[in-house]
Amino acid sequence: MFVDQVKVYVKGGDGGNGAVSYRREKYVPLGGPAGGDGGRGGDVVFVVDEGLRTLVDFRYQRHFKAPRGEHGRNKSQHGAGAEDMLVRVPPGTTVVDADTGEVIADLVEHGQRAVIAKGGRGGRGNIRFATSANPAPEIAENGEPGQERNITLELKLIADVGLVGYPSVGKSTLLASVTAARPKIAAYHFTTLKPNLGAVDLGERSFVLADLPGLIEGAHEGVGLGHQFLRHVERTRLIIHVIDMAGTEGRDPYEDYVSINQELKLYNIRLEERPQIIAANKMDLPEAEENLKRFRELVPDVPIYSISAATNQGVKELMYAVADKLETLPLKPVIEEVAEVEARVVFKAEPEAAEFEITRDSEGAFIVSGEKIEKLARMTNLNSYDSIQRFSRIMRSMGIDDALRKRGAKDGDTVHIGDFEFDFVE
Repeated sequence: MFVDQVKVYVKGGDGGNGAVSYRREKYVPLGGPAGGDGGRGGDVVFVVDEGLRTLVDFRYQRHFKAPRGEHGRNKSQHGAGAEDMLVRVPPGTTVVDADTGEVIADLVEHGQRAVIAKGGRGGRGNIRFATSANPAPEIAENGEPGQERNITLELKLIADVGLVGYPSVGKSTLLASVTAARPKIAAYHFTTLKPNLGAVDLGERSFVLADLPGLIEGAHEGVGLGHQFLRHVERTRLIIHVIDMAGTEGRDPYEDYVSINQELKLYNIRLEERPQIIAANKMDLPEAEENLKRFRELVPDVPIYSISAATNQGVKELMYAVADKLETLPLKPVIEEVAEVEARVVFKAEPEAAEFEITRDSEGAFIVSGEKIEKLARMTNLNSYDSIQRFSRIMRSMGIDDALRKRGAKDGDTVHIGDFEFDFVE
């Protein structure tokens, strides 16, 4: 089964909780705090494995959660960090954030790695909160939650050369005539339902050839079957545009050429600049020579090779011309541009930007939202009085109390912060 697009959920491991503990050695009076920090949560890391060819494994497992870090222990012992979760993907996999459309990673080389969801840092133990004013704090943090996101995986086959053209122009026949691949060949449209790859061996030179499902007008908008596989053309270094020069289905070869190129351009404007070689197929049929003569006059700047995939006429010359052209092109496949993202800093606040926002729900409860305050709430141990007091002080220093009063909050009003619910107290 060929699968080239799938949606999955990934989550980095939560950090381990910090510990509240004290030294209790026999000869150490007033020993002081000794609670260790929690360990770091594991990252979800995608690794390219050249042995994979499709995303079919992701149809049966769509959730990936890295392990959490160990909790801190007594005697100032920190919890161990968790192992990263390694997820194997085939070469040519593009990872896109399903919610924002941002390209997270474009994985093309064997062994290449990308962190898709980062693990959370471990919470601090009470040894970290000791001060001269409070030498024995009962405060410890919960571990930071791991990053979670919904992502879309798109596989774009990495092939040197891609065969494009209308259905039934002879792409599969051409692939079968020059490689060991055996695609389905029949006298009806859309025989090819998935891309087929084959290796062309020319002695000292070789390259990978991909037969893609036929395209028709409107393919970039989802018409026909070819729209599902237009993404695979993006990886190819060279395009062989196969044209039925005999016009066996009543279409004009030049109009076919213009229409398919327009679909490629509308799908991705960069494909307009991709080098092309035209394979004028079915030259063994009547009217092909006359059509080819007219076609050459209309398209004088693109290399045209007369072939018959069914009889192998001119096919060898075409393959050698392709190999010659590939030697002049860059070896690496075209990759997506991945936005540079600054390293994650916990509780980083932009001074000019609002750190929180206050809204009200249909029942009149106040909702305080903001990355910093929501993360702080999740990392606060709500079973500890000292931790709750620290949380309250931070809220006041951020101006949340005053902002709630300005919005009309009174004693006993409900306040939501993330998944937690509090009563407002004057």
